Amino acid sequence: MGADGVPGQSVHWRKVLWERQPFPDNYVDQRFLEELRRNEGIRQYDYWAVVKEAGFVGQQLSCVAVFITLWLYMEQDLLAPEMLLWTSLVSALLGYGLHQALTSQDESCSEKRTHLADLQSAALFLSFTFGFSPVLKTLTESVSTDTVYAMSAVMLLAHLVSFPYGKPSPPGSLSLNAALFASVCLASRLPGALHTFTMLTCALLVFALWPCLLQRLRENAPRQFTGVCVVVCIGGVGGLASQSQGGAVLLSLALVSVTLLCPLLLVWLQRHKDNIQGPWDEAEIHEDLANFLH
Repeated sequence: MGADGVPGQSVHWRKVLWERQPFPDNYVDQRFLEELRRNEGIRQYDYWAVVKEAGFVGQQLSCVAVFITLWLYMEQDLLAPEMLLWTSLVSALLGYGLHQALTSQDESCSEKRTHLADLQSAALFLSFTFGFSPVLKTLTESVSTDTVYAMSAVMLLAHLVSFPYGKPSPPGSLSLNAALFASVCLASRLPGALHTFTMLTCALLVFALWPCLLQRLRENAPRQFTGVCVVVCIGGVGGLASQSQGGAVLLSLALVSVTLLCPLLLVWLQRHKDNIQGPWDEAEIHEDLANFLH
């Protein structure tokens, strides 16, 4: 036996718990590091593929900018509510037709929704919103304008943060409710009830229906999806530039950071990642062993 209390090489150490061995509890032999594994299962990203996926985030930022631009035009009486309302309805019909064209037959059968049901839902929303527009118009009369703007900014930020960018699904309830709450706050500051109704209809189109169509493009027409994201980003920057040069510059910097710099940083950090696994990791129970134990 050696000076450190470890037996000689005639007795070989085994990594088992059910057998008594003449070794200290913290003893390991030179074979311990043979099971060392580095960067196992780490995904290597392609830069342009990450840029393409980040375009979904950039276009959502631009959608918020487009909505704010339309609200500014309505508030300054530079855009007639009738024109925006008819444009929104025509765009909704065209988008619905494109969505149905991109929906495969299997997906259409699994959804189990008819065109009549969609029409009834749209008519119910329009009727409900139009009927309550006078009430919504006076909803924030007792609240200061600065407070309304602050609440709207916070809710739009919550919409952007909670939006399900990576999930093949419509906007989540938190994201959609935050956007609609901000839309109600902003629409209540417009001149008339028709302005409020038009703004809420536009909000539904931008924050609820448009992401569904864009997700369908993302799944079935990836090339067209990239082009649409670029067009939306250009439209957001251009629309905001017509009202605020500083806002357009800030949006441009945000889009460049999100779609170009952040993917570059992700790829760079992924190459320098050093993750090790080995026998010191926590044991994982495999499915077959778990079924046997149960």
